[in-house]
Amino acid sequence: MLVFFSCKKDIDTLNQDIKNPSSVPPGSLFTAAVKNLADNMTTPNVNVGIFRLLAQQWTETTYTDESNYDLNTRNIPQNFWNVMYRDVLNNLSEAARLVPAQDSLETSAATMRNQTAQIEIITVYTYMVLVDTYGNIPYSEALNIADVTPAYDDAQTIYLDLLRRLDAAIAMIDVNAGGFAENDLLLGDDMSQWVKFANSLKLRMGMQLADVDPAIAQTNLEAAAPYVLQSNNDNIMFRYLSAPPNTNPVWVNLVQSGRKDFVAANTLVDFMIANDDPRIPFYFTVDANNDYSGGENGSGNNYATYSKPNERLTDPSYPADLLDFSEVQFLLAEAVERGFNVGGTAEAHYDSAIIASIEFWGGTEAEALDYLSQPDVNYTTAPGNFKEKIGRQLWVALYNNGFEAWTQWRRLDAPTLVAPPDALSDIPLRYTYPVQEQNLNTTNYNNAVNAIGADNVSTRIFWDIY
Repeated sequence: MLVFFSCKKDIDTLNQDIKNPSSVPPGSLFTAAVKNLADNMTTPNVNVGIFRLLAQQWTETTYTDESNYDLNTRNIPQNFWNVMYRDVLNNLSEAARLVPAQDSLETSAATMRNQTAQIEIITVYTYMVLVDTYGNIPYSEALNIADVTPAYDDAQTIYLDLLRRLDAAIAMIDVNAGGFAENDLLLGDDMSQWVKFANSLKLRMGMQLADVDPAIAQTNLEAAAPYVLQSNNDNIMFRYLSAPPNTNPVWVNLVQSGRKDFVAANTLVDFMIANDDPRIPFYFTVDANNDYSGGENGSGNNYATYSKPNERLTDPSYPADLLDFSEVQFLLAEAVERGFNVGGTAEAHYDSAIIASIEFWGGTEAEALDYLSQPDVNYTTAPGNFKEKIGRQLWVALYNNGFEAWTQWRRLDAPTLVAPPDALSDIPLRYTYPVQEQNLNTTNYNNAVNAIGADNVSTRIFWDIY
């Protein structure tokens, strides 16, 4: 009998798989979501993100389909979409559900509010990217496992709701309390940095609205401006490790893979050479002639002939850049030009942006000032209107953020980029919707297509009106 009863004790736990727990802490899900987001935004893998090619920072060698805007052979729009919804937003949604279920004796109410705010900020960032990539997307009915055919929401309406959610997240943060602690691999659990990140994201999103709703744009930019990133020390960077599997996806695809698929694009290299840009040795290696040159977009380029991405960028621990001080300063320069009350002058913010970018990459302030003294770079004498002046230099500064380089080119229409002669289309202004949406969510897909006009790469995102 003693043996019988001793065996019966806790018999209900025998079927539990201790190596595969039925629930996980919200911090683990948050960490996974942030890493998946950083990977998806940074990878040069042609099956997922070809933004560096669309922005003409890099071009291809042997295989040139993606440089000629073939998005469908590799199902790129679907691959990118699935990571953002399945691996980022779904993890964030589950983390948000689990936050209030934590033991209140171990996790304070202030900490749980901060965790909720951190989740919301990354959620807003992710939905912003999805809208900027596709236009109308599933939003209000997304992430519901009981509804596998969610409706698509209007892109501009989503943006306005994201700004509301961002304001709520900012108001929720207690800088004197912690958040996800060691699970915050982005900002080291520094909640004051999360406030700066959220306000800088608000600045970016507000500027995206400037041409379609200037009043909303002005309200958000003026509210955010005092609280944005203040120096390169505040840059929002996801830092990778030197050993797999948590390594820089650029290293994974360019070094670990042993592949030789990319060289510098002549569009960016020629622009930098023409302006004697001191960042060029930090962006690219020298070519076969011990100089700098880029391959022709859309052509089969000999890998050995041209400059390649610099070894700094291909280091396994080199970080992903999600939002930085240089971009913030360019946005503030544009805000001043639009008459928004954000302080300073357009030229001062523009100069600060360029100096910050050059210093971040390894140049000196003296080199930055020399660069700014050139007639084609100096804000007073550079050709074009403020969008062209800012757009050209922002494009150069966003070298390690191909998605945002493509996005700001679409919004500012600068610099002038030309599609390769054999391209399947003009330079894409959006990704088309995934094939799976056409097949499995047909009615809502068709409604979305009718709402935006057409499901092709030339359909403009709502903020791209010029």
